[in-house]
Amino acid sequence: MPTSPSAQFSLTIRVQIADRPGMLGRVATAIGDAGGTIGAIDIVAVEDDHAVRDITAICSEESEWAGIVAAIEGVDGTRVLDTTDRTFQMHLGGKIELHSKSPLKTRDDLSMAYTPGVARVCEAIAEDPDKAFQYTIKRNTVAVVSDGTAVLGLGDIGPAAAMPVMEGKAVLFKEFAEVDAFPICLDTTDPDEIVSIVKALAPTFGGINLEDISAPRCFEIEDRLAAELDIPVFHDDQHGTAVVTLAALINAAKLTGRKLSEMRVLVTGLGAAGVAVTRILQSAGVTEIVGCDSKGAVHVDRADYLDGTMNAVKRWYAEQTNPERLSGRPGDVIDGMDLFVGVSGARVMPAEALARMNRDAIVFAMANPNPEVTPEEAAPFVRVMATGRSDYPNQINNVLCFPGIFRGALDVRAPQITEAMKQAAAQAIADIVPEEELREDYIVPSVFNRDVAPAVAEAVKRAARADGEAAVAGTEVGYAPTDELHVAAG
Repeated sequence: MPTSPSAQFSLTIRVQIADRPGMLGRVATAIGDAGGTIGAIDIVAVEDDHAVRDITAICSEESEWAGIVAAIEGVDGTRVLDTTDRTFQMHLGGKIELHSKSPLKTRDDLSMAYTPGVARVCEAIAEDPDKAFQYTIKRNTVAVVSDGTAVLGLGDIGPAAAMPVMEGKAVLFKEFAEVDAFPICLDTTDPDEIVSIVKALAPTFGGINLEDISAPRCFEIEDRLAAELDIPVFHDDQHGTAVVTLAALINAAKLTGRKLSEMRVLVTGLGAAGVAVTRILQSAGVTEIVGCDSKGAVHVDRADYLDGTMNAVKRWYAEQTNPERLSGRPGDVIDGMDLFVGVSGARVMPAEALARMNRDAIVFAMANPNPEVTPEEAAPFVRVMATGRSDYPNQINNVLCFPGIFRGALDVRAPQITEAMKQAAAQAIADIVPEEELREDYIVPSVFNRDVAPAVAEAVKRAARADGEAAVAGTEVGYAPTDELHVAAG
């Protein structure tokens, strides 16, 4: 598919340029002719007969860099001194670090932050473990846990290689919801070991965000941890994707004049995201859903269901969906569908097959980096198109969901994230787009819309209180009644 210049493939090139008229223009032209887009241009040094500049070239892929460097070198009077991959530069030394909230400048500071004063706080928590939420980082800290088996579109790359993604997740938590998150990458893929390790780590954290753990193990791990811990456990690949998908569908249905209860939906990809999307759509009232995995449509007459080799999650799927027992590839079963949800892989849906969908078809093709069908190919056949990519309109991105969900759950000390809380989060995201502003290329808010996380947090808190899941409310969180009096008095 055609690719656009992307910041992930931006290269900063340090160039020595002769001090002659028009030289910078010639260098810029050479970069453009080689396929690069000029970003920032900064002066590093100016000498008698030359200048040294840092020029950022934004490309569509890494393979273009060599040609751009060669093109610059081909300009008489220039010399490339150095190049820097800006994406790797951002990750140098990791993307997060620890800061102290309290000054440590005097003996008094030391005696309160550490020994001997800290012992009094330890004793208070030993007497009442609940006070850990008041006097430790637990009240605002989430563990981002992965085993590196399903990282982005890269697959099973292991825990060390998963760290940059988990660090990025921590950055997003902090940036959008002021939640302190820490990456925990585990060198085991055994569900029993993962559950045991996370349970042992739980006293430090107020919530657990499971990330990039392959299906079907992820379902078992989340279910067991949710049952055995008294803090919220949320597998973002499942529920974050599902919440934002529902939010997009709420607005797409409104735009096309549909009711969710009357829609027919095709889902491709029945891993963590596909199953969770199906479940949340069912909870929202959608009754007609067909799901396809790599073997085609799932149903109770399929050979692997009948011979017992289908895993438990897909057996549930076969029993709860596709009552007509449609068979075949995604393009074979798309007739009469209102919505196509892709959480599978590149180009699994032939564009021409979309013509057999119902009028004003809705397509959410969310495989990254290459969707199940490209927006350009789908355009003649669909009314509303969304992807998981930031370079197209209607990006269905989990960052719209998980910071606010955890912010709300932590604020009321909810022990779990319920279906009602997820539904409330989806509605809150949808409501950020006013009805009068809804249009085909604007059904979900931007990931940079700073109203999203607070709105989701408030919706989650309301739902938690309605469910009876709120242990502490509002501004009281983290403080015992006597502490509030001391704070007010101070």
